[in-house]
This record gives sequence, structure tokens and C-alpha cells, in this order.
Amino acid sequence: MANCIRCGRQLPGFSFGKKICQWCVRHEAYQRGELADDAPQPVMAAPWVRRESSVGLTQVILGINVAVFLGMVIASGNPAAFGNPMQEFSTPESLRWGANAGLLTFSGEWWRLLTCVFVHGGLLHIGFNMWCLWNLGDLCESLYGRWTYAAVYLICGVGASLASAAWNPYRPSVGASGAIFGLAGALIAAFKLGEFSVPRAALAGTLRSLGAFVVYNLIFGFAMPGIDNTAHIGGLVTGLIVGALIAVVAPYHDRPLRRVAVFLVMTIVLAGVAVGSARHYGFPLRIGRTHLGQADSVPESDSTQAITHLQKIVQQRPDFVPAQLALAQAYFSQADYGQAETELKHVLQLQPEHADARILLGMVYLNQNRPQDAKDTFTRLLTQDANNADGHFGLGLALAAEQNHQAAIEEYKTALRLDPQISGVNYNLGVSYAKLDQYDDAIAAFLKEREQSGDTYDIETALASAYQAKGLTGQAEEARNKAKQLKDR
Repeated sequence: MANCIRCGRQLPGFSFGKKICQWCVRHEAYQRGELADDAPQPVMAAPWVRRESSVGLTQVILGINVAVFLGMVIASGNPAAFGNPMQEFSTPESLRWGANAGLLTFSGEWWRLLTCVFVHGGLLHIGFNMWCLWNLGDLCESLYGRWTYAAVYLICGVGASLASAAWNPYRPSVGASGAIFGLAGALIAAFKLGEFSVPRAALAGTLRSLGAFVVYNLIFGFAMPGIDNTAHIGGLVTGLIVGALIAVVAPYHDRPLRRVAVFLVMTIVLAGVAVGSARHYGFPLRIGRTHLGQADSVPESDSTQAITHLQKIVQQRPDFVPAQLALAQAYFSQADYGQAETELKHVLQLQPEHADARILLGMVYLNQNRPQDAKDTFTRLLTQDANNADGHFGLGLALAAEQNHQAAIEEYKTALRLDPQISGVNYNLGVSYAKLDQYDDAIAAFLKEREQSGDTYDIETALASAYQAKGLTGQAEEARNKAKQLKDR
């Protein structure tokens, strides 16, 4: 709750304006002789007799987050996750607990916009977010009061989730950081636009700290992979708007409908953004909870459940390309190449220039041992876009499958020139070099792949064969031992 700057007594929530309690107003008027001796003094508890043990809403929110995290640890069957800051929950686990994913959220599971705010990926994630909440939450709660603070927090969380789902509809998102950025935005707007009895200079330090918090964390989010900065920006913008609206209506303490209108307007705006985003992507707007199976566009999701969910979407929208492609990916992950081929051909009928669909179709042909069809598919892709690194990589795989390793090597080199970080190319380049007995080049390619992608059983096995062919028995034996260790893990 807000506090009187004179005596520290609690003020009603939503107290911008002159933050002096009624007790102090009457007392000072009496001292100035403006009130009669028998004028009644408001009865307000002195700050020193107030119960300091009462739990604030910030602590309640923090407790809910921690409870959800502990529940996820227990449900995962891996209690050690609680003590490992770097370990994170899998995507299916996060989605089962309410993570936000545009494909699911905009397909009718709207509750994910809010539940994801209380779900975290790991110990380090929740630890950092709760530390930020502890610092910003108490300040925000003291300024706005409990119920206004709760509304600000939840609205900012939903705003952050909407931004994330609209910008990355196939990428799951979790965490309270979007809502926390919203609190920072609301506080910045409050201190900038609100009326306070303390001098502006006294607020400057707080404003600088809030600005530094926002700027630093946004830069950190852009620099570090895996951080959903879209949610941060969405929460921040929502908080700035809500804080500004509250600052405008705050002086009208006798008109509570104005305050209700602020949150009603924001709720309507966010709902409009949600519906607009769903229609933009073509997601079916269904009411109610859908199956918990997740789309294959989320890499680790269970493919069987993904197929069930995506089939329903495709039945409703036969011309919806993202769902068709995701269904093909799910079939591919289950090695059901016939069904994957059917779906991909449907996608290419709808969008003949769809590069991702053509790449995946080429990989389907390779897994069906149809190198000529794969070669034709990748060649057509490169006709559309000669600088597509994946297209050159795929064409190299098709040529290698036809035992044309010299031509495959040229395609692999082109792919690496276009995208030096593309994974898997150096390994296959080494395989083709080894087939041509160019073992020095093969070893160099395998070592480059190990440096780039990490050590694997296949890389060490290939290295062992290349070393052995060159007569480097010691290196070959070392590589075989590493391969065995990697296989036994």
C-alpha cells in the first residue's frame, strides 16, 4: 500500500496525487489554527502499531511461481533439477504446465497467455526473475495498492505473452520477465506523469535506476540466445500504457469507474490484438481447451500427439500452410515418409516457392533412397534461390547418395561459403573426402565439425577410420575409445 510521506501511515490504493494521509491533513490544519478545538480527528492506526508481518501480494506471486516450479521438478521425475542452475525443462514439460506457443494459444488455448507467466524453464531462470520481482514488486505495490498492482501485473503479463506469440508463433515461451518489464514500464510512466508531493529531484534517482534496469536487460536479451526479448518489449510497452492511463485518472479518487475503465479498455485492446494475430496467421479461432499434444514446430514435442492436434487443424483449414508443413514435419520425425511426402506436396501445390517445404521433401526422398528425386527437388529449389545454403547441402547429400562424391564436395563447399555455421556439412564433407581417399582433408573436415557442433559418436568413429587409413594407429585408437565412451553415455 502507499504510505503517507509525513507519518508513514498507509494510504488507500491508487494514491498518486498529494501523498499525505487524512490524519496529517487535519493535524496540520489544527496546528495552523484553522480548526476548532473540538474538531474530530480521523481515526487512523499509527504506523508503529501496524502489523508488519502481513504478507504482501509480491510475496504471494513469488510463492505461486516457486510452487509451480517445484511441481514441475517433481513431475519431471528429476529432483536434481532443483539444484542444477543450468538444467532446463524440456519443451513438452513446459507446454504441459502452460507455456505459451502461438500455434496452440491462437488455436483456442487462450489460457496460455496467462499461465506461461508462472512457468519457468529452469532454476537460473526463475531465480533471476524472482530477484527482479522482489525488487520491483514491492515498490509497485506500495505505489498502486494491492488490487491495482495485481491488475497491472496480470495485464502486462498477457501483453508480453501476446507479443511473444504474435512475433514467434511456433516458438514456446515461459517466464515472468514480461510481466516484470511491465511493472518497470508502469513505474516509469507513474514517476514521469504522476503528481507527487516530493520534489522531482528526489524521484530522478529512481527513474534512472528503472531506466538502467530496462536498457541493461534488453541489451542482455538481444545478446544472449534463447531469451525472448519480444515478450520483454511487449510487457514494457503494455506497462507504459497502463501506467500512463492510471496517472491520468489517479487524481479522480471519487470516481472509481474511471479506474475500472482503464483496465476494461486494456482488456478489450489485448483481446483485439489476440484475435487479430490469430486471423493474421490463419489459426482457427476455436473456443475451449484443445489437446495437450503439441505441434512438431516445437522440436522436442511428442510427434504422435502433434499429429493428432495438427490433423484437427488441417481438417478445419485444408489451405492453412503452416499446419500442413508442421504435420509433415511430425510425420517425418516418426519416419512416416509416405505421409510426409503427401503433406509436403500439398503445401507445394498451395505455395510452389515454399523453400522449407521443398527442402524437407528432398530429405524425405533421401530417406526413401530416392536420390534422383531428391536431386531434382534440390535443383529446383536452387533455381528459385541460388544462394540457399540448405539447398546446396541437400544437393550434395543427393549427389553423395549417387556416389558422385567429387560433385558433392563442391556443393558442400558452396553451402559452407554461404553459411559457415551450418551444422552437419563438414561431417558429410569429410565422408565424401574419405570415399575419395583424401584422408587429410577428411580429418580436417571431421575436426572442424567437432569444433563447431560438439563431439559425437559418429564424428569419432569417422575420425578413427580416417586415422587408421593413414596409418595413424595411436590417433585411431584414441578416437575409437572416445566413440565408445560417447556411445555408452
